[in-house]
Amino acid sequence: MLFLLDPLCSSTVLRAVNGGMAVRACGLIIYRRLQSAPSSKVTDSIEYLLLQTSYGTHHWTPPKGHVDPGEDDLQTAFRETQEEAGLQASQLTLIEGYKKELHYPVRGKAKTVIYWLAEMKDCNTEIKLSEEHQAFQWLKLEDACKFAEYEDMQATLKEVHQFLCSKE
Repeated sequence: MLFLLDPLCSSTVLRAVNGGMAVRACGLIIYRRLQSAPSSKVTDSIEYLLLQTSYGTHHWTPPKGHVDPGEDDLQTAFRETQEEAGLQASQLTLIEGYKKELHYPVRGKAKTVIYWLAEMKDCNTEIKLSEEHQAFQWLKLEDACKFAEYEDMQATLKEVHQFLCSKE
């Protein structure tokens, strides 16, 4: 199936030439840094936020969702984070230099998910879940990879961690 940008729609909407709509979603991989002992590595204090869905297989994922008409990808990521985790853009710092695009099939349709990286400004900020999710966890890398069942998400979390380590 061939996908083309639809000139009649927002630049973030794709149309399938052979019928069916491609799915596009955007989100934020959110992390926080806990206060750590002076002797420990800074990256040992990093935890990632994962949300457990209330539907389907109850999988764990960063906040993300579908792009609305007229919305750009980054606006979508911040809106979905606010809707799903109760976090405002002002409570987060977007980390420059990281953006990841994942591609996989969902129910016979091509899906693209774009993630940016954001740090919590205050690691004690309360998470307020929407009805779409039933639980959340702050997890160190190893546990986050266990909770995130899909290999592409595990690889993305490891890549994010390496990116953060390289910035130390």
